[in-house]
Formats: sequence, structure tokens, C-alpha cells
Amino acid sequence: MRIAIVEGDGIGKEVIPEAVSILDYFNEKRGLGFEKVPVEVGLGKWEKTGEAISDADIALLNSCDAVLFGAITTVSAPSYKSVVLRIRKELDFFANVRPIHPIPGIEKCLDYGFLKPDTDIVIVRENTEGLYSGIEELGDERSTTLRVITKKASERIAAFASELASSRKNKLTIVHKSNVIKSDKLFLDTCKKTALDYFVEPNDLLVDAFSYDMLIHPEKYDVVVTTNLFGDILSDTGAVLLGSIGLAPSANIGDKKALFEPVHGSAPDIAGKGIANPMAAILSLKMMFEWLKMNKEAELIEKAVSISVSEKKVTPDLGGNLSTREVGKFILEQVKILDSKADKKS
Repeated sequence: MRIAIVEGDGIGKEVIPEAVSILDYFNEKRGLGFEKVPVEVGLGKWEKTGEAISDADIALLNSCDAVLFGAITTVSAPSYKSVVLRIRKELDFFANVRPIHPIPGIEKCLDYGFLKPDTDIVIVRENTEGLYSGIEELGDERSTTLRVITKKASERIAAFASELASSRKNKLTIVHKSNVIKSDKLFLDTCKKTALDYFVEPNDLLVDAFSYDMLIHPEKYDVVVTTNLFGDILSDTGAVLLGSIGLAPSANIGDKKALFEPVHGSAPDIAGKGIANPMAAILSLKMMFEWLKMNKEAELIEKAVSISVSEKKVTPDLGGNLSTREVGKFILEQVKILDSKADKKS
């Protein structure tokens, strides 16, 4: 199996190596035979070559089975094309999956009102169209972005979300704004019909109502399906329920391949300071192992991160004083200890 390693820009270069160290441990310990394929894309490459991502980069990513991805700095220059949008479209990563489930033990590290241990939401975001269609006209007096909603893409994301819901609590919430944005009626109707095909009884909420209620009553929700922009904003907002956006992982799923990345961006304001939280990147690796049906490895990672927050071995965003490297090293050591204990039991 080939796994592309894309550090990207900013803190991506700091957090991805911590996830890779855990990947390396399992690869060597289990004899998995994973081949790591480094791929350079992003602002740094654009500044050197004039191209943030090339056709050759896309081909290289497409030759891999999975991608472990850091973060990209995007600039507003006309010649700079979005790396992430191109990857999602050309590799057809149609489903963006963002779980919102607090790490056990986080309440020992943080004390504020939004932390509720029974929160267990998965936001499923349509990843290929909507306001991120890339169809734009830019001008000095007027700029236009075309919001594209198709029945085909809506059916596909609804099927994905409905299948996920049927494996959990059989609850599906469709989030939209069809009362004002009339194209959302197609998305809403298609999602409702598709959900019933999976014997899932859906409900729906307007995006503004949901964004409020999710924070106040997160226990009411399980699987949430929505359009591209709404999903992007809601899942970032949902990081409040985790304690930090540095704890928010995500997956971009296609039919045969997938990309895993922390929700946080490249954070140029703290890049190079060694204080970025590596947990979202490490939890994204956990999601990769889950996608590979390697549940034992995924569980070990989650337990190790839980120990890290319980013992307050954390970066400043969680009230600690450890560096990115120190937190990554601590979590790796906990993975090794837990793995050794599991071996002895078996």
C-alpha cells in the first residue's frame, strides 16, 4: 500500500511528522509494508515554481491508496489555484467526514461550558460542488461565484451519510437553507428520498438554527449531512465542542481512495514556534486506520491521545506548555506502552 505524505505549508510541516512517527511505528512493528510517498504542494512550491500543484503531483497522489495531508496556505493571487479543491475534484473525494466527539479525559484538561462527554456528531459534507465549484468571474466592480447543486452529487453524499447513519443510531439531520437559497430545495428533497431508501428517517433544519442548536444541545444530533460551504463552517464551529480546533480530524473519502487531514489550517501566525497541537493530525491518522479496517491500531491511538489530555501533556491551546514535538513524542510512547500491554494479554 502506498501512502502519500503531504506536509504542505505552515504548521503542516510540524504536525504531520508527529503522525508519521506513529505510522512508522506500526509499519515496522506489524510489518505492514506501507510505502510512504512524499509529495510537495502548496504555497512554498508555488513560490519556487509558480505552480502550487502540478499535473505530475496529481498523478503521484492518484498512484497512492491514501493521503496523509497537513495544511495549505492559500493566497489571493490570480495565478494561485486552490490545492485542496483541485485534489478533491480530480481524485473525486466526494465525502468530507468530520467527527465531533470529545476525547475522553479532555474535561481534566479544560473546564468550560461547551464540553459535553455525550457529544457524538459526524458532519458529512458534500465535497465537490456548491459554492466551492470553482466557477467564478472576478472583477473590480462585481465578482460572481456559481453555486452548483446537482441531483447526482446530492444522491451520492446522501447515500454515504445514510449508510453511516444506519450503522449508528439511524438518525440523520439534513442541514440546508432552502427557504432563501432555492437551489437547496434540490439538495433537501434528494437527501430525504435517498435516506428513506436506506430505511433512515431523516429530519431537517435550516443552517442558522442548526448552528445554534448544535452548540447548545449537541446530544440531539448524530449524523449530519449538508452542502460544501455549510459543512466547512459548521464543522469548524463544532470544534468548540471538542475544546480546540487542534483536536479536530477529518477524512475526505472517495470510492477507492481517501485523504486524511486535520481540520485546522496552516496557521502562519504560529508556524515555526513549535506550539501547534499535533493531536488533530494524529487523530486523522487514526481515521485512516479505521478506513483501512485496522481498528486495533485506531483504538491504541485514541487511547494514547486520551492519556495525553488526561495528564495535561498538551500544547498551549489546551492550557499546557509542551511543544509540538514533546506532545507527539509522549503520544508515541503511550502507543508503544499500550501496544505492549495488549501483546502480553493476547
